[in-house]
This record gives sequence, structure tokens and C-alpha cells, in this order.
Amino acid sequence: MTPPALLTVEGRSAVATRALAHPVRFLLLWYAASRLLVLLAMQVAAVWFQTPAGVGHLHPGAGDILGLWDSVWYHRIATQGYPLPLPVDPQSGRLTYSAWAFYPAFPMLVRALMSVGLPFTVAAVGLNLVLGAVAVVLVWRALGFALHASAQPARGRLALVAAALWCLYPATSVLVMPYTEPLACVLLAGALILLMRRQYLGVAGLALALGFTRAVAPALACAALAHLVVRWRDEQRAGTRPLAGQRASAAAMLLATAVSGVAWPVLVGVVSGLPWAFFDVQAAWGQQPDRGPFVLWLAWGWEERGVFGVAVIVALVLTYVALVLGRHGRWLAIELRVWALAYPLYLLAVVRPITSMWRFLILDFPVAALLASVTMRTSSGTSVVAHWRRRVAVVVVALGVGVFWFTAALLTYTPWGADPP
Repeated sequence: MTPPALLTVEGRSAVATRALAHPVRFLLLWYAASRLLVLLAMQVAAVWFQTPAGVGHLHPGAGDILGLWDSVWYHRIATQGYPLPLPVDPQSGRLTYSAWAFYPAFPMLVRALMSVGLPFTVAAVGLNLVLGAVAVVLVWRALGFALHASAQPARGRLALVAAALWCLYPATSVLVMPYTEPLACVLLAGALILLMRRQYLGVAGLALALGFTRAVAPALACAALAHLVVRWRDEQRAGTRPLAGQRASAAAMLLATAVSGVAWPVLVGVVSGLPWAFFDVQAAWGQQPDRGPFVLWLAWGWEERGVFGVAVIVALVLTYVALVLGRHGRWLAIELRVWALAYPLYLLAVVRPITSMWRFLILDFPVAALLASVTMRTSSGTSVVAHWRRRVAVVVVALGVGVFWFTAALLTYTPWGADPP
């Protein structure tokens, strides 16, 4: 008779084997389970942590959590459009909070769904559930690319586990809410995949769409430039003409990423008649780019904890950079590593210290690959440890706790004092 312990090991191996044999099916089932976990976390947060004053009735539920924070603004854009003229503070005479701070691609897609009779919440949440499922599959495909990456025999397993862990990123609740992150994840992962496949016109199209979805163009441009530099170098060494037959499409891709970075601010300026309207509205929301890159985070660290606070911020950044450039990042394609470096640094340079950084970083999906590598591989990074399933299980539990923490601590709304997600 087979011992129970052996049966357990064999059972786990069988599950892993089936998952690797049918990765898309596994990821979609895992994604569905993670969405149920998110909805459970929302219900727990609503019942135990959400004050009735924040939702206007005595019995908050998960549906109330879905409609909080930026969801209110996207609802307003989808149903009422953007206000003209731009709202002005009656006391200061300056532009104040308005929908113009939010990019239009997601709410316009929701409006299209609403045209067939769906209410906003059903259309927005339904759309994001579908987009999230597409995103996790694209994340898996992106992480599995081996071009310009160090050899990794267990690449398929690492990519699959990393995509599954990404579904449990603590801020994953926003992938269910009427937020723009799911659409941005799909466009971004798709653009990086097309970049690694050298389909530059496709990258250009997705980059332009990203320009009306999220402000990520500078970091995407860094990934595109790194790709072209490495390809140029490799083809020169091989004695072939660099970018043969694709120089025009590569130039179009770079132009599209540049246009993506300014498309929405320029459009806001043209429509409103105020050239700097977008940035003035952003300033009303607290953005302070005039202070200089990285200054706000370093100043915040100094104000909170002095030298120690600044040292912690610097140490965290250096540790992350070391992970990306070291053995835990080298199994990823160069395009993903450059994105993993450029995007968080771009956020630190232009975004003030706010708790919304938690959800902004959901687009940094290579961090899930770093976590999978640290969890599953040996200290040298050359092979996967035999007991990787137990280690992954521990990480999954920890991330699940993180989902409940984020949902209860940041998604609930208290009118007299709360941090926006």
C-alpha cells in the first residue's frame, strides 16, 4: 500500500503537471478563484471595516466597495462626459478637481457597453473581469519569452507560477472595480509581447491606445529603445544589416510612444482652450512636478523618519534594482527587465507619496516573476528546489492576507479621513 505522504507528493506533482500541460485553462481557473477571494475580501471589508457614513446607509456590502473612490469619477465620465468649461475654484480662480484628470479609454468603453442597456456598475465590473482574465494570460506569455534572457530550464513553470502570484498582488481588488488598471495591463502586456516578437507597428498601435489609458509611455519607450539597441548590436555582430526591412516600423513605434506620452494632455489643452489645463488639474489633485524628480519621496522620508526614512527608501530601491539585474531577474527578457526598472523609477520621479502607488505598481508585473524566482529557485538561481510547492503555498497564503489587508485598509472610505487607493 502506498504511504499517505507519497500520495500527497504524487498528488501535488499531478496537479503541477496538469497545470503545465494546460496553462491557459489553469490560469483562468486560478484567476476566477482569485476574483472570488477578492469579492469575499470586499464583503468582509464592507461589513467589518466600512463605516456607514462612507456609503450612506447602515448595511454596507461588497457592492458599495465596488463603487468607491475613482469609480465615482469613471461613472461620471461614462454617464456625463467631461465638463466644459473646466471647473474653477471660486476662491483662488484656479482649475480645481475635475474628470479631466482621468484618461478616457476605459470610461468610453464602458459607455459603449451601457448603450445596450447595461447599468454602469454591471458594464464596468463585467468589462474588467474579462480584461483581467486576458491580462493574466498575456502576463504569463510575456514572462515566458526567452529571447535576450539567461538560460532557465524551468522557465515555463516559473512563468506560470509568477502569473498566478500576480493574481494575488495585494492591490488586485482594483482589477474588479471600475478602474482603468485591467485595460492598461492588457495593452501594456500586449505591447511588450509584440515588442519581443518584433511586430513594431502593433506596438505602435497599442502604445497610442495606452496614451488614452494610463501615463506609462516614458517607461514603455525605455523598453522599446533597449530592445532596438540590443537587436542592433546582435545583428551587427552577426554581420547582417541591423533592423533590415523594419527601420520604418521601428521609427513609427518610437514616434508612437512619444505621441502616447503627450496625447491626452495635448487633447485636454486643445478642447479646453487652456494649453496647460491637464497639468493644472493634476496640480489640484496634489501633483507637484515642479518640485523635481524623486524630491517628494525623499522629502517625505525625511519628514517622517529623518535620515532613517531616506535610508529606507534608498535601500528599498537599491534592493529592487539588484533583484532585477541579478540572478532572479536575468531569466526574464531584457524588455521586461527594462520595464521593471523604468516604470517604478518613473513613478517615484513624477508621483507624490500616496497610497495609490500600491495599485499603480500592479502594472509592474515582472515583480511577480522576481517573487516566483526567490520562492522557487536555489540561492544560485540555477535550478528549482524540490520543495518549491510548499514554499509557493506559503507565499500564496501571505499574498491572500495582503489582499484582505489592502481591501480593508485602503478600499473602505471614511469621510473624515481616509487614504485613497
